[in-house]
Amino acid sequence: MNRKKALIRVVALVGLLTLALPTLVLAGDEAEGKGGDFLMKFGLAIGAGLGLGLAAFGGGLGQGKTAAAALEGIARNPGAADKMFVPMIIGLALIESLVLYTFIISIFLQAKI
Repeated sequence: MNRKKALIRVVALVGLLTLALPTLVLAGDEAEGKGGDFLMKFGLAIGAGLGLGLAAFGGGLGQGKTAAAALEGIARNPGAADKMFVPMIIGLALIESLVLYTFIISIFLQAKI
């Protein structure tokens, strides 16, 4: 159990750093008033790439758990398959929309490079 909590903390810390890296790099360049072009481009590229990768990973986990729970429910009660299908599809679409939002944000970050 402690190993699982430690893994969750590491993933949360990496995610937080990934999301904060482009902001910190842009803020540092503005404060310095210098070029710092390489550092800014590097930070934007790393932030966009890791952010998209983490979003896809989290979306895949969420979709897998959603599908597994729906299929388990259908296996236990096949008569309820029609009632479970539409909410499952809506849930999968909402999970996928978060990944697509991250994809759009990464495109905007890449456009700044």
